[in-house]
Amino acid sequence: KNNMAYWLMKSEPDVYSIDDLKRDKREPWDGIRNYQVRNMFRDQMQIGDLAFFYHSNCKPPAIVGVMSIVSEAYPDPTQFDPKSRYFDAKSDKENPRWLLRDVKYKRKLKREITLQELKEQKKLENFRLNQRGNRLSVIPVTESEWNFILGLE
Repeated sequence: KNNMAYWLMKSEPDVYSIDDLKRDKREPWDGIRNYQVRNMFRDQMQIGDLAFFYHSNCKPPAIVGVMSIVSEAYPDPTQFDPKSRYFDAKSDKENPRWLLRDVKYKRKLKREITLQELKEQKKLENFRLNQRGNRLSVIPVTESEWNFILGLE
């Protein structure tokens, strides 16, 4: 499709890393418990979109790979599992609160592009990841930002 969108998706590497995705090839991106992100999954993301895999809450945080979106949004099964850290007792099977999408491994970057490096780029001053107080785990990326960041590789 010609209106492909780009994303950045954060995961803590000790929970799920780019190497885990490389091994698994395809994975449900579960555990999203934020309404803004849920709405992106539901309304904006499309099969075929590309996303940066970003290692967060580690030293140093960095973009480490590229993956593609390979499913429609569907209910996140962890919300109904009392043993899961993502269990949500208030979510109803008839009308589930939380959605996920499957992602597929494309490649690791030739080198990690750290948050520090991204913040130093004049061209990325409006990049959502670089904004103060941006806590979202999934962030839209513009086509020009996407191409510029890949150019740093």
